Amino acid sequence: MRRNILKKIDLHKFVPRTAQKGSIPGTVEYIGKTRLEDVNIEVLEYDESKTAELHHLGSIKELEGYLVHPGIKWIQITGVHNPDILSEIGNRFGIISLDLEDIANTTQRPRIEERDEYIFLVFKVLQITPTTREVNIEQISLILGTDYVISFHETDPKVFETLRTRILTGKGRVRKMKSDYLVFTIIDIIIDHYFSLIEDIGESIEALEEELVTSPGQSSQEAIYKIKRRLGYVKKTIWPAREVLNQIQRSDHQLFHDETRIYFRNNYDHTIQIIETLESLRDLTSGMMDLYLSTVSYKMNEIMKVLTIFSTIFIPLTFFAGVYGMNFKNLPELEWKWGYFLFWGIMVVITIIMLLFFRRRKWL
Repeated sequence: MRRNILKKIDLHKFVPRTAQKGSIPGTVEYIGKTRLEDVNIEVLEYDESKTAELHHLGSIKELEGYLVHPGIKWIQITGVHNPDILSEIGNRFGIISLDLEDIANTTQRPRIEERDEYIFLVFKVLQITPTTREVNIEQISLILGTDYVISFHETDPKVFETLRTRILTGKGRVRKMKSDYLVFTIIDIIIDHYFSLIEDIGESIEALEEELVTSPGQSSQEAIYKIKRRLGYVKKTIWPAREVLNQIQRSDHQLFHDETRIYFRNNYDHTIQIIETLESLRDLTSGMMDLYLSTVSYKMNEIMKVLTIFSTIFIPLTFFAGVYGMNFKNLPELEWKWGYFLFWGIMVVITIIMLLFFRRRKWL
């Protein structure tokens, strides 16, 4: 059975939270799970003519030496819980404080903000942890510049390891395109994981349907509600992502190039497909609750039918037993030698007749 494939989801990620009351707008304050690990900074620089290189940095100041190099720079910041580092990045790239505040707030909904020198995007990464089978939700914020992309991750972005490998080995067309194509590939990986999650939920629904037909129980009802709630969470994540991609297609910002818009269109079509699949799965889960109630009601009727048949059979037997159990002295059959055997014979004959009658009426 795979219906327990999804055990837990970070509900706090879907409850918007803001900075403390009375704080100045634009105050960079981390909002999310408590994290103590150090912030990791990596730069992956590449272009079509030279070999791509990956560099691990110890501070934001070390970025200066790489920003002067030609080509595209993908700057990965792992950890958004340090406001000082975010402020340093904001000062270096001219990121306004409102966007830095949203980067540090991990409860943001997917969105896009177009600035003069850059474009700010927020997406949610949904994936199933292989060991615990829990749904892991992380926010990724992107800053798209002329020759750079900055991605902010809550934890180690292993989900993008394949993309980094493709860039380093020169596979695909990432190194031939501009920085907006890198943003497309990042979003494409995020959407691919949405498909994987939907497929996993679909398998859970199929397994649960089999269980509902054969042996429904209280755990089945709980599983239905969990799946239905998780589908709602996924829809809440993907629906605004569709709006972001739609806005990218309609944008006339100079950082989005015509040769890349067709790829964003593909992302948009995928989100439409996911949303349609979500609606179908939600309809299935609603029907599963009806199936659960019908199956439970049917089994209850079967139990009541068996109990009723037994009760009906024993009613005449109880009558005869009651008659001959009375304390009257003048009961001629009690003195007869074969009376006891005659009594049991009548009992057996009545039982057989009633069973044959029930069988003829197809009650058995």
